[in-house]
Amino acid sequence: MNVKEDTKTDMVGKALGLLVLLGNEPKGASASELARNAELPFSTTYRLLGSLTRDGFVDYEPDGRRYHLGLRVFQLGQRVSNHHGFAATALPVLQRVTARTGEATILSVRDGDHHLTVNKVDGPQTFRVTSDPGHLGALHTTSVGKALIAFADDAERHRLVEELALEPLTEFSITDRDAFRLEIEQVRRQGYAVMDEENELGMRAVAVPVLNSQGHAFASLATAVPVFRLGMEALLAHVPLLQEAAAELAARLPQR
Repeated sequence: MNVKEDTKTDMVGKALGLLVLLGNEPKGASASELARNAELPFSTTYRLLGSLTRDGFVDYEPDGRRYHLGLRVFQLGQRVSNHHGFAATALPVLQRVTARTGEATILSVRDGDHHLTVNKVDGPQTFRVTSDPGHLGALHTTSVGKALIAFADDAERHRLVEELALEPLTEFSITDRDAFRLEIEQVRRQGYAVMDEENELGMRAVAVPVLNSQGHAFASLATAVPVFRLGMEALLAHVPLLQEAAAELAARLPQR
């Protein structure tokens, strides 16, 4: 590959990096903010944003001079979701779980050192869970994340347990390495993971792994509730239902 081709490839990477940054900015961001966060020259950032806007990957809001992810990204995301069966195949299963629990049901996969929400069905209650599809969250503070770690293959589980940054999100987050190691071992023994205000104050959740034929988690399924509505014992009563749904998803979804 010559220098010119190297430069083109690098620019593609930079453009994709800007899309990732915008994905973490629900209110959008200015060109200068994106340039600073991406550690790129303003001129390069501005030029890339222009190309992305032209092709529909980014929307520009003139009034606030802010950029947002465009509908083209949403379209591609929907195609990925359909390809993996998260929409047509998984959604009816999640809907049935929510119909039984009356609470939010969340399906997540691992994306590097985070979990990615790929589908969610809200319960009929007015209090709404905020983890919408496309949300990237911490692994160590969430029930879905702990389940994904505990039932990862041996090498990846060891890496995550020993090297994952244990940043606190609330006063209840596990930040001690030994305590986290014991937590993951317990999840493996009992077959489910819990979150009790570790990721967000006022919320608790329970999750089970969705296992492939090798017994490794390629997704995790959770019920999430506000603490004022359901105690931990009542929440754990939903584990058999979640495990039944996870087995159905394992049989239906493309495994990876």
